[in-house]
Amino acid sequence: MSRPLAAKLEDNLGILGEVLGAEESFDVIIRRLQVAGRGAALVFIDGLVKEDVVTQILRTLAPLERSDLTPSPLEVLNRRWLPFIEVTAVKDLDGAIEQILSGPLVFLLDGEDKALAIDAREYPVRALEEPELERVVRGSRDGFAETIVFNTALVRRRLRDPQLRVRLYTVGRRSRTDVALLYIRDIANPGLVSMIAERIQAVDVDGLPMGEKSLEEFITGKRAWWNPFPVVRYTERPDVVAVHLLEGHVAVAVDTSPGLMLLPVTIFHHMQHAEDYRQDPAVGVYLRWVRFLAIGLSWIGPPLWVALVLDKQLFGGLLDFLGPRDPALVPLPLQFILGEVGIDLVRLALIHTPNALATSLGFIGAILLGEVAIRVGLFTAEAILYVAVAAIGTFATPSLEFAQAVRLTRLILLVVVAGLRLPGLAVAVVILAIALTRMRSFGVPYMWPLWPLHFPSLVSIAIRTPVPQARLRPRFLGVRDPDRMAGRGPATDPELEWPFDGDDESGSSSPGP
Repeated sequence: MSRPLAAKLEDNLGILGEVLGAEESFDVIIRRLQVAGRGAALVFIDGLVKEDVVTQILRTLAPLERSDLTPSPLEVLNRRWLPFIEVTAVKDLDGAIEQILSGPLVFLLDGEDKALAIDAREYPVRALEEPELERVVRGSRDGFAETIVFNTALVRRRLRDPQLRVRLYTVGRRSRTDVALLYIRDIANPGLVSMIAERIQAVDVDGLPMGEKSLEEFITGKRAWWNPFPVVRYTERPDVVAVHLLEGHVAVAVDTSPGLMLLPVTIFHHMQHAEDYRQDPAVGVYLRWVRFLAIGLSWIGPPLWVALVLDKQLFGGLLDFLGPRDPALVPLPLQFILGEVGIDLVRLALIHTPNALATSLGFIGAILLGEVAIRVGLFTAEAILYVAVAAIGTFATPSLEFAQAVRLTRLILLVVVAGLRLPGLAVAVVILAIALTRMRSFGVPYMWPLWPLHFPSLVSIAIRTPVPQARLRPRFLGVRDPDRMAGRGPATDPELEWPFDGDDESGSSSPGP
């Protein structure tokens, strides 16, 4: 039960000072002052408010007389004297504490059992810059930052649609993290929006220390911890978010995180990049095919090559050209496994290495893993070549999370090949395919439109469609307004249901209309 504010200023300040630890925390500021002959105070967190705004407020309040605040002091202050736009009334202590910890400053006046929250916050933020993981040759260079208000503003700058909704939630008993749910009201399926909103509100935890990733693990539903494949897509580009919102997707922004979650998604969303749509359609098709080929080679290429080399006698003399001519000291499957682990070791070391030393570390890693290993006879040149090709294909994958899943499953397939050779690889690939077809992203089949098969949508994934010809929104989203070109028309039934069951691990759901 919330505690009401008292009419006595000292009673309120005593409780606020005790709860916030004003005597123990240097950044909890209680600024006492006199306003119209009455005691007053501003309570805020140092570093989260704009100092010039606070100074202006103090200058405005200092010369006020008692007659300037009649008949209702706080109401008159709000309407006439406070030189700031975002001012709201606070009726209880818990609300005042939440406002103070969120950044606004709270104004209390002796004799009043209410307070005013003045949203003059200014979060520490870095400059907006192009995301490192989603660079494009041509296109916008702005990317999301760690402040949720800036991120939603970047989306609104691209979508000046009055139907764009940004619903705010607070998650975490201790962290009180702001979480925003973004969608276009007359496009997104209301059943999908309601399901995601309910999952966000149902999160019961003390905090979200890792931002959007912590929230993802709460809202993605029943999903095995050992499954590495991502069922949401992360992006730090506001233009990518705008494109997906126009398709009918939902975006989730978490304060302190520079990336937004897009959901629901399929496996093919992790293979597309903004560069495809920053080039001419023919060039975009070529880039997409090259990327698909790179992902495929990095995923199944090394395990398949090792399996064929180990069992090439099964094919008569057709595959005699495969494999190294001079065997190395290390068995062939183990060469690939050690190469994969070595690349990951170098990658992890580069993450923790200062930029001034990163080039040197990369050079040392390449020499140790490549040239020296070949010269001393531990590895063959072909093994190093194919490990490098797989690494390049992994780095060509737009989604970092999906690339990590590909790398991990490739390593598992190599281990299977080392023990069971070609038959084991065949069984493992079938098991992997079955697992992917049974996966769901908020009820949507993960392999759609490949499974269940929807040929027109599959063609649009393989071939980058020119924008004027991309008339219909994705079928699997069950959107309220499926036609992009028809203009804003009457939306379908506002109670339109989400055509999937919402189980993210398995189920018999089928694509919606």
